[in-house]
Amino acid sequence: MDPADGLLDHPYDVYRRLRDTAPVHRIAGPDGTPAWLVTRYDDVRAALADPRLSLDKRHATAGTYKGFSLPPALDANLLNMDPPDHTRIRRLVGRAFTPRRIEQLRAPIRRTADRLLDALGPHGTADLVASYAAPLPITVICDLLGIPDEHRMDFRVWTDTLVAPDPAAPPGTAKEAVVAMLGYLTRLLADKRRQPADDLLSDLIAVRDEGDRLSEDELMSLAFLILFAGYENTVQLIGNAVLALLQHPDQLAALRADPARLPAAVEEFARYEGPALFAIRRFPVEDVTIGGVTIPAGETVWVSPSAANRDPSRFPDPDRLDLARDASGHLSLGHGIHYCLGAPLARAETEIAVAALLERFDELALADENLRWRRSLRARGLVELQVSYTRKAS
Repeated sequence: MDPADGLLDHPYDVYRRLRDTAPVHRIAGPDGTPAWLVTRYDDVRAALADPRLSLDKRHATAGTYKGFSLPPALDANLLNMDPPDHTRIRRLVGRAFTPRRIEQLRAPIRRTADRLLDALGPHGTADLVASYAAPLPITVICDLLGIPDEHRMDFRVWTDTLVAPDPAAPPGTAKEAVVAMLGYLTRLLADKRRQPADDLLSDLIAVRDEGDRLSEDELMSLAFLILFAGYENTVQLIGNAVLALLQHPDQLAALRADPARLPAAVEEFARYEGPALFAIRRFPVEDVTIGGVTIPAGETVWVSPSAANRDPSRFPDPDRLDLARDASGHLSLGHGIHYCLGAPLARAETEIAVAALLERFDELALADENLRWRRSLRARGLVELQVSYTRKAS
């Protein structure tokens, strides 16, 4: 039996067993090929920042890693790059996520949250994933990039198809989503070359065309990654945060009593139920020893921030949601040079989303205890979150 069997259904039980028995395990990866899984906090943190663990698939031993195949125009992104290309591209796009820029986005984010909650009405039941946790970040990231309203649902469908494909979907559905996304981005970039606007895509095109600091594939891949990651991780953070509060009424009451705790609470939400079970795979450029286990160069290494965040050696009583806990140092958004570029935006969106929800509704509860989690190691989130709610009296 593979030691990671049951990971999708009972991840934290599996992680506890893995941490307790060995620091590193040989497993079958998501694509069925052998891989090494790292689960203990100190090892995961060190691995995330280890320059010997490359994200570049060209360092994989031939015939071992399969993964999801993207066309070159989408594959030249930061999740497949090491320095110096990674450093160059990250520096170019980093100005879109500065603290000042994020602060400027807070008011528009709150207006979007309020608009979505207005649509729910004064009381009733709703799926908070479909009506709130998903449309909020897709609106924010599309506003940032300059994607027209009428195409935003398309991106949500394409992204969901790639991250958590429906097992019942016809063969080739994921490939069709990639082709559709690539075709649309090609047309969109061409439109913005003709008519630049005050948005991030127009800025990136100017960098590409005037300074020639981005190749055409890098430009397209960067647009794809910002959209893909900027939406996907935040959907899970918001949905998981709301679920955690509803499952821990004492913590919900404490947060209602002291809303100033919300920024710190977001860190605990991320630690307790992060947006992914695995970080992006890595390939040693030389033989690497992790936790006393030597991993040969070129083999696939998976590190699990979610397992590390539940390691009792770093976070006492880790399976308990505790909004008074110092959750700094959690690894849900990465560590080292590959730390999530959009982390400040994801934090702001989650904070604002939870604040707006609690301010709007004085009664909020799970309407369906039968939770369905997405069948994905890259997206630890709910298929839906049915809640009952009653708006506060004005």
